[in-house]
Amino acid sequence: MLALVLPMLGAVALTAACTVGEDRPGAASSSVPPTTASAPTNQADQPSSSARPRVTIPTSAFVELPPELRKSPRRATPVADALPTMCGNEFGTGGRQVTASASMTVTYKTPGEPDSSVPQGMIHQTIFTFDGDGASDYMRRLRGSVQACPSYKEAGNPVDVEGRAVPAVGDEALLVTRTWAETSLNGERTGSTASSQIAVARVDRTVTVLNDQGWEGTSGNPAILDRVVRDSVRTIDAWQR
Repeated sequence: MLALVLPMLGAVALTAACTVGEDRPGAASSSVPPTTASAPTNQADQPSSSARPRVTIPTSAFVELPPELRKSPRRATPVADALPTMCGNEFGTGGRQVTASASMTVTYKTPGEPDSSVPQGMIHQTIFTFDGDGASDYMRRLRGSVQACPSYKEAGNPVDVEGRAVPAVGDEALLVTRTWAETSLNGERTGSTASSQIAVARVDRTVTVLNDQGWEGTSGNPAILDRVVRDSVRTIDAWQR
């Protein structure tokens, strides 16, 4: 298991995430519009070209699932669609110290299930690169934002939020767990709860956000997310070397 909004402190927010939209909390859409993985975030978040060189985030910087978990290959995703939202735009507050951002999505299956089976979930991964202390500042703001958002409503339903630090993952890491009353596909309460997690890890001046969503409103898989965030840190570290 792993874990993750204070005022933006002059930050220019990214567009709010679209993955949860009008669906139940944690619901994953079956298709995501493509984009270019190396594309920077909104122009408002970008410094002028004379201030610093352009940073490109290659596809190789993103994690890829092992064959036994991979339902479909990773694919490029708009940053605004990949980032989660809770009480506000907690995960899109990188500000002008962001030098680049890009997102990709991987779809995973239950280990041992055939390729024809229904997916178990999706993980949307976003990578931010920062200037100066921007990455540390982002993590500090995020910790405060999670503390300030113990619960929120999604599509009218309450969602409880719990965040905790994750030791020995990158330079620092947070895990945010969201829990809500589970409903069936027709919207009726089942009497159980469902949950999904968001893992955020910093590697030097780079931060990755991994938004795990169970398929069609079901729970995500914490064990798979734990493995993916650790693999993501190693992949980013290798890219930076």
